Amino acid sequence: MILHQLTMRITLRTSLLSILRASLYSSLRPISASPDSSSKTVIPKPPIAPNPNPTPRTRTPLEKQFESWIQKLQPGFTPSDVAEALRAQSDPDLALDIFRWTAQQRGYKHNDVSYLTMIEIAVSGKRYRVAETLVEEVIAGACPASLPLYNSMIKFCCGRKFLFNRAFDIYKKMLKCEDSEVKPSLETYTLLLNSLLRKFSRLNVSYVYLHAVRSLTRQMKAYGVIPDTFILNMIMKAYSKCLEMDEAIRVFHEMGLYGCEPNSYTYSYLAKGLCEKGRVNQGLEFFREMRQKGLVPKGGTYVVLVCSLALERKFEDAIEILYDMLRNSMSPDFLTYKTLLEELCRDGRGDDAFDLLQEMRKKDSFMNEKTYSALLNALHFLRQD
Repeated sequence: MILHQLTMRITLRTSLLSILRASLYSSLRPISASPDSSSKTVIPKPPIAPNPNPTPRTRTPLEKQFESWIQKLQPGFTPSDVAEALRAQSDPDLALDIFRWTAQQRGYKHNDVSYLTMIEIAVSGKRYRVAETLVEEVIAGACPASLPLYNSMIKFCCGRKFLFNRAFDIYKKMLKCEDSEVKPSLETYTLLLNSLLRKFSRLNVSYVYLHAVRSLTRQMKAYGVIPDTFILNMIMKAYSKCLEMDEAIRVFHEMGLYGCEPNSYTYSYLAKGLCEKGRVNQGLEFFREMRQKGLVPKGGTYVVLVCSLALERKFEDAIEILYDMLRNSMSPDFLTYKTLLEELCRDGRGDDAFDLLQEMRKKDSFMNEKTYSALLNALHFLRQD
């Protein structure tokens, strides 16, 4: 009995020691994640490497053309090479891209030729804002000055109403330029005078701009620029618009000094201006001199002469000019006929007025029935008075 109890104690102690050893051993072992563990160890995944050959974006035809022309410009390209590349472009936007890209390349700078080419392309392509920006860049000193470039800029500014004053700013810059080859030329003065004459709409406005015409004329002579018939005609037109006829006639007499021949516009401006000034006989003399040379005036000059002569009671001269007008395939308007016929009636020559109307109805193929009836009624009304 005692032996049995001793054996049981030994067995129990052995079991306890075994459990203690197992527990101690498990606490000393490294903890490893088991498949059914609630706290799993997260192992980070390696980053996904980007695709070394992504699908490229489809380029536009304009981008392809741009890259093609950029490749054609060899290293060390000159402004002449750039100008040639610009002229080869049918698209003004592509030309501008090439112009701007080349300007950013090291060792390169645009000159007057490349700027002139780009401005002309922008204007012809109706990229007016671009052209205006380029003009401002040149004025700010982006490239050396040259006469063709400045004339091109003046031409562009004269063609845009809101850039009218800018054209004269460019002209003043030309006057200050030390390079004699950049001084204003005949083309410069032609552009500026033509632009000024477009401002001669009303008499009071015309007087304002006449001062500028006088100033340009003096400067042109001071710089030794020899005028041609076209410029002299513009100067005479300006004086005639303001009824400064003595000045206009003085310019007319100067034409021979410059080797210029007067044309139909020359005589028309003088004849019309003199009649409007009240110097009808002198205007008639210039008209006859013009016709002797075989020159034919515009219809407006005929109309002014006929009406002015009729008001001066010079009916034979007025009728003679009326027939000359018809021979040159020009028809008087209603007001011209009415003025001549009414003045005949007021002068007591009503029968002559009726005869003239019947004659004009036969000779003037442009006179319609409505005009004839209106003139006939006007004559009957005057005869009743």
